[in-house]
Order: sequence, then C-alpha cells, then structure tokens
Amino acid sequence: MKRKGRIGNLYLVLVFVILYAPIFYLTFYSFNSGGTMRHFEGFTLEWYKEVFHDTRLLIIVLNTLVIALLSAAISTILGVFGALAIVYVKSRQMKNMLLSLNSVLIVSPDVIIGASFLILFTIVGIKLGFTSVLLSHIAFSVPIVVIMVLPKLQEMSPTLLDAARDLGASRWEVLSKVVFPFITPGIFAGFFMALTYSLDDFAVTFFVTGNGFSTLSVEIYSRARQGISLTINALSTLIFLFTIVLVVGYYFITQRNRAKGAAVRK
Repeated sequence: MKRKGRIGNLYLVLVFVILYAPIFYLTFYSFNSGGTMRHFEGFTLEWYKEVFHDTRLLIIVLNTLVIALLSAAISTILGVFGALAIVYVKSRQMKNMLLSLNSVLIVSPDVIIGASFLILFTIVGIKLGFTSVLLSHIAFSVPIVVIMVLPKLQEMSPTLLDAARDLGASRWEVLSKVVFPFITPGIFAGFFMALTYSLDDFAVTFFVTGNGFSTLSVEIYSRARQGISLTINALSTLIFLFTIVLVVGYYFITQRNRAKGAAVRK
C-alpha cells in the first residue's frame, strides 16, 4: 500500500511539473536582459517597466477587467435565477430539456460559438466592440454559473422552505433569507468561474471584437505573431500572478463560508 501511495504521489508530482514547467520557463525569461528565450544573460525588470509604460496595453488590461467583472456579475445574477427555474419547474420533461439546453454552450466548441455570435451581431446590427464582447461573455458564462449553483440547490432540504413558510415568511423572504444564504458558496463559485472564463477566453472574443477594442487574450495573440517579445512574458507572468490571487481569495472565502455553516449547525 505504501509503495502504491508513493507511486501515486510521484505521478501527481510529474503531472504538475509538466503542467507548470512552461509557465515557470516563461516567467524565468521575463527577467532576462538579453531579450531572447535562449540564453539568460542577466536579471532585469525592463520588460515589466515596458508593460506599465505602454498606455495602449494598460487600456486593454482595463477593458479586460471591466468586461470580466461586468459579465461575471450579470451572468451570476442570470445564472442563479436560471438554476432556481430549473430546480423548481414541475415538469420533469421540461427540466431535462432546460438542463440539455444549458449544457449546449458548455460543450460546444468556442469557434462555433464565436462564429454564431458574429453572424447574430451582424444581422441584428450591433457594432462589434465593447457591447458585442460583453454580451458574448455573459452568454457563455451563464451556463457555467447554473452548473455551479444547481448542486447547492439540490442539497437544500425542502423542510427548510416549509419551516420558513410555516413561520409566515413571504416568497421573497424565503428566497432572500433561506435560499440565497444556503447557496452562497455556489454563487461565489459561479462568479469566480465566470470571471476566470472571461479573462481566459480567446476564441469567442476574437470573433466578436472590433477595431479600436481588444482584450488581453487577443492582444497577446497579436503580439506573439509578430515575434518573440519578453514584454509578452512579463505580461503573462502578471496575469498568472493575478489568477493565483483570485484562486487564493476564492479558497479563503469558501473556507470562511464553511466555518460559518459549521457554526450555525452547532
């Protein structure tokens, strides 16, 4: 058993090394004064300074964060009420149909989704730019939120709702004081997942972005096509660190919610 445990741990270590080695390689050369990714000539912060002195790049970073936060917030609201609708719909056939429709955007290739939105916006007459990117990110984030919230709703005992109604609570009070507090971990999980997907998305954004508006994923792709630039390394490193901060923040939020839940049960 011990030998199997050691082999399993070794396998996990190997997997994580393979996954993170390219990121560490990219980060390492972001401090290279030589300007290439072949020979490390010396330590420098020049490429990070270039990132912060590039006004256009800073505007793109702001655009990306605004899109991610707005799309995550709106999709979380829509996703929570969508999950409630799926759980409380009476017809089993209708429930299965809604679940299937919700899964379509998750399993569909991003290229197909991006091309579909491009055709839709062109037909409707929506100008490609901030609005088209925001609407697209909301559309593919809502199913993710639904998937994250549904398990918490299904865990909730119907007796909690019955007890609240017996005590005279209105529908809104049941929703705001019983349902929402119970599914808060799922709501936070859905929000952070939607935020991460929005920050990370390239394929859909590439189709629906227009002249004068761009996001980090599209900008990094455009710069990478022009050749190796360690500014991309520095920018990618900063994004990676920002992602780690989000993950750590989400971890502490979930731990705090669990601690509160355990205290309430006691």
